Amino acid sequence: MEKLYSHLALVFSVFLLIKLVFVRFSRRNLPPSPLALPVIGHLHLLKKKPLPQALETLSSKYGPVLHLQFGSKSVLVVSSPSAIEECFTKNDIVFANRPRSSVGDHFTYNYTAITWAPYGHLWRSLRRFSVVEVFSSSGLRRSSSILENEISRLLRLVLKQSRSGNQEVELRILFNILTTNITMMIVAGKPAIEDEAAAADLGIAKEFLSEFKEKFFAGVAMDMRDLFPILRLIGYKGRVEKILSKVMLVAGVDTTAITLEWAMSLLLNHPEALKKLRAEIDDKIEDGRLLNELDLVNLPYLACVIHETLRLYPPTPLLLPHLSSESCTVGGYDIPQGTMLIVNAWAMHRDPKVWDEPSKFMPERFEAASGGREGFKYIPFGSGRRACPGAAMAVRTASMFLGSLTRCFDWEKVGKEVDMSEQCGISLTKAKPFVAKCRPRQNMIEMLSQS
Repeated sequence: MEKLYSHLALVFSVFLLIKLVFVRFSRRNLPPSPLALPVIGHLHLLKKKPLPQALETLSSKYGPVLHLQFGSKSVLVVSSPSAIEECFTKNDIVFANRPRSSVGDHFTYNYTAITWAPYGHLWRSLRRFSVVEVFSSSGLRRSSSILENEISRLLRLVLKQSRSGNQEVELRILFNILTTNITMMIVAGKPAIEDEAAAADLGIAKEFLSEFKEKFFAGVAMDMRDLFPILRLIGYKGRVEKILSKVMLVAGVDTTAITLEWAMSLLLNHPEALKKLRAEIDDKIEDGRLLNELDLVNLPYLACVIHETLRLYPPTPLLLPHLSSESCTVGGYDIPQGTMLIVNAWAMHRDPKVWDEPSKFMPERFEAASGGREGFKYIPFGSGRRACPGAAMAVRTASMFLGSLTRCFDWEKVGKEVDMSEQCGISLTKAKPFVAKCRPRQNMIEMLSQS
């Protein structure tokens, strides 16, 4: 049996080497590419850094349209507005599919979930239903009371924590609980955690969220059998990596909570921005009430803070992958059928050729009439047919939470600076949870106690 495995591996290696050489010399108009190794292709170039940074390093050397080989998979990486526009306008239908994978067969109900469904009648029906019933203007109005109730709950929980003794508050778990509740109320009509005492106990909350995600958030990252198909023939079972990926639960829970945590961290590290935001809120909202959805149109700087946070820290730094259903051209290069498309939003959002002082937190860049979002230089929610349908709901929810916390509490850093270290997987999260000191503002205590 060991000899059989060795012979199969040798045959596969020779076959793949011949294929790589044939592709390199027969299709001379492929995008630029580093030298690939036999069998593994370019995987060895991605080990030392998180994937968005590793791909950015390669793009800075070879250009914003880059061809890579991940085992047997052909991969196109794009990271410039013009290349992304070409993918999602001229070639939008070509790239409207998602790659299939071994574990995806099991965790996406045979690709019937909207995020992973192939482009066609099923996907169009699911998309139409989600847009009309949940994410339309009428759908957002129907969910307003749910959002306001959960914001009141958030404020009560923060008030309890701020009075617990040391006044230090960790918001990551609270954000996850409350965004989970909102999404579950919209989807199923019932919150994930109804008991407010349980939500206030971080130990109980963490345990619940862990169990909840194990049960409901099943998904697929990558299986080595997809990169090296011969492994299927020799009985290799693969390693399934669980990530947060059922559709609305991810869009409504994880990404919004991540954005809120980054936004609070950025504001505390930039007190002048926090002061400007609070002044806007205090000026536009009279005393004696909380924010409501109708206030958002009068709070443009709040929207700027959210968009600047999404630019610096897009929750999904590499947009969900696409797959070319036929051959096409991007940037003047030939792209073969069956190529996986990876859009490096993280790299483009920090590209000095695209943005002035890209590493600087500067919400004012979105105050222009175009909002700093012209063209395809800002794409935290993707673009084209497979763009996130819940973008408006995500921005609205994040704005309401952030505005309410800013209005009702005084915030203070723990230490000199909030740690902004990144932990990059499928999502771009803070390596260390956000922790800050807070106390209720004097003019808000009575209202908070009654909310």
